[in-house]
Amino acid sequence: MPAKTGKQYIERVDEAQAVVWINGEQVRGKISEHPAFKGVMKTQAEMYDMQHDPAKRDYMTYVSPTTGERVGTSFIQPRTKEDLVMRRKMMQEWAKYNGGMMGRSPDYLNVGIMAYGAAAKMFGKQDPFYAKNMEEYYEYCRENDISLTHTLIQPQVNRAVNAAQLPDPYIAARIVKKTSEGVVIRGARLLATQGGITDEIMVFPSTLLKQSEEENPYAYAFAIPNNTPGLKFICRESFDYGKSHFDHPLGSRFEEMDTVVVFDDVVVPWNRVFALGDVSVCNQAYNESNAVVHMTHQVVAKNIVKTEFVLGILQLMVETINIGQFQHVQEKMSEVIIALETMKAYMTAAEANAKIDKWGIMTPDFTPLNIARNYYPKIYPRFSEIMQLLGASGLMAIPSEADFKSDIRPDLDKYLQAANGEAYHRVKLYRLAWDVCMSAFGTRQTLYERFFFGDPVRMASALYNGYDKQEYVDRVKEFLDRSEQMIQNN
Repeated sequence: MPAKTGKQYIERVDEAQAVVWINGEQVRGKISEHPAFKGVMKTQAEMYDMQHDPAKRDYMTYVSPTTGERVGTSFIQPRTKEDLVMRRKMMQEWAKYNGGMMGRSPDYLNVGIMAYGAAAKMFGKQDPFYAKNMEEYYEYCRENDISLTHTLIQPQVNRAVNAAQLPDPYIAARIVKKTSEGVVIRGARLLATQGGITDEIMVFPSTLLKQSEEENPYAYAFAIPNNTPGLKFICRESFDYGKSHFDHPLGSRFEEMDTVVVFDDVVVPWNRVFALGDVSVCNQAYNESNAVVHMTHQVVAKNIVKTEFVLGILQLMVETINIGQFQHVQEKMSEVIIALETMKAYMTAAEANAKIDKWGIMTPDFTPLNIARNYYPKIYPRFSEIMQLLGASGLMAIPSEADFKSDIRPDLDKYLQAANGEAYHRVKLYRLAWDVCMSAFGTRQTLYERFFFGDPVRMASALYNGYDKQEYVDRVKEFLDRSEQMIQNN
């Protein structure tokens, strides 16, 4: 199957019948009809349908190098800068549809699988067998438009010790044994967003393992269907409360759900194993394959659109209640504008300085992307604060859609009117702002952006340690030496 439709996406997930638990009950029947998942699955289906829009087909899809059929552009192995730009255009098309509020739309993992597939030989350091598996899996995902969730974090039980030193060595998912059918995995992993509403799960190698024999059982990479026996997804509370698009404009559409993944002696077939029992391979995979670069390219593309969406909401709020003439408002709005243009500049630099990597893939310059992924977790919470400051009590005076359909409507029309809009449209806008900066959905977005790529302190340390500073140190030393010579000459 080439690029799939929304109908095919929903049918496949429904038919898979993955084991998903929410609110103390296992989901039965079609998961696409469950209140917690139907909103986001409908949105994702609409996004898949965009691949078949005649006006967008030429950049949303491309011709498969093996079948000649059109497949999703997020799977493309870019060979030119033009390929990168086309891929970014495709990714931003999806992001515009959801306001950048879906952090785990399918393109995020598609570009990662693409990078792993191109760097398949890297996995062959252990055995050529693993390289073959990775290469074939990438092609399988591309040709069947597989949607993926993923997991790479161990449960946070005791961060002072490694997983092997916990009271039960099977709290964090680890290798139990190897059989003729495959590898048996037992334990849990965090934090699979969209767990249970995709086709498969990619279990990424953790990059936090230490080189030791006791850590090797926790070192692996594989991918399996979500309905694999013994695999289950345990959901948090849903932030889609079954409200209308008026009442919860974001939560009702884009609630992706986060899940704990439990492996109850799951058998991973040998042809789905990409790395096994080797900490060094797992620790290197993310960076050596450049998966981190391509996935960050997707994230920055999404965050540009997300910032545009936030700016649009804020400006409409400013115009609606006529506060644009105040300098403190202009100053706050300028913060968002500066952030948007900064993110755009990072993207421009990354694509302009892209180079072919050792795997033959046109790869964006990681430095500006790395700066962007360190910058955005700090600036996004400020967006929410600015929205709260500008919205003020207006974010409290937000009656529901039912109120506007009741006998009390005349009071609402009179007392909630705006300088440049009637009450209904003002409240509709402010409910959107509330869903960005105050609701459960919105505060989850803030937490999500804070930790998108992990611990911000660890990320900052990695940036500092990996950044080449020597040229600038040498320049200062040369200046000081020159100053010393001038003193001696005088």
